Amino acid sequence: MAEKKPIIIMNDVSKIYHVGGEEVRALDHASLTVYEGEFVAIIGPSGSGKSTLMNIMGCLDTADSGSYILDGQEIDDYSEQELAKVRNRKIGFVFQNFNLLSRLTAEGNVELPLIYQRLGHGERKRRVQAALERVGLTARAEHKPTELSGGQQQRVAVARALATNPSILLADEPTGNLDSKTGDDIMALFHKLHESGATIVLITHNEELAKQAQRVIRIMDGHVTEVR
Repeated sequence: MAEKKPIIIMNDVSKIYHVGGEEVRALDHASLTVYEGEFVAIIGPSGSGKSTLMNIMGCLDTADSGSYILDGQEIDDYSEQELAKVRNRKIGFVFQNFNLLSRLTAEGNVELPLIYQRLGHGERKRRVQAALERVGLTARAEHKPTELSGGQQQRVAVARALATNPSILLADEPTGNLDSKTGDDIMALFHKLHESGATIVLITHNEELAKQAQRVIRIMDGHVTEVR
């Protein structure tokens, strides 16, 4: 059996903020590896450093020290423009508040990152259709976010993340704004995507959600430890 390749390698990553004259170590020599096809949960309370970790992992921010390799690509010292390109090609984001544009239909929201990638019209349409099909929302393609339930809006957000064929799905509290039944449905969708080969990193403060992942990484006061 072929050895799984690492998608994320963080070595000794630190991020320091200066707040009111005090030094806050949001990440303190954090190291972790995520392999292709894994479903990993990163858990920690508010203020633990998990948002900073997610921002660096998602190329929304850079570390002060240490190294970050994403899908074989060294990320240190990238310009904003270069980080934006990596984000668009390698990472599919799913956020707690969906981040959908209200003026666009489900189809339009899913298509948006593909327009940024400058894909042709035909390829965009094919990918949008395939992504909406994967999340079971083909019948709602022409509906705007206000015409969709919270669970359906999150499915559109997942479809948008999938449409770019990312190396990794980064889900930040994806069930946080949903009732428990709808949250269960979204988690079932993530399990289905994982079974089909997707690499998923779930950022959460919820112990029950974290337990559903293959592997749990805990973060506290900027320190990262593997739980299982």
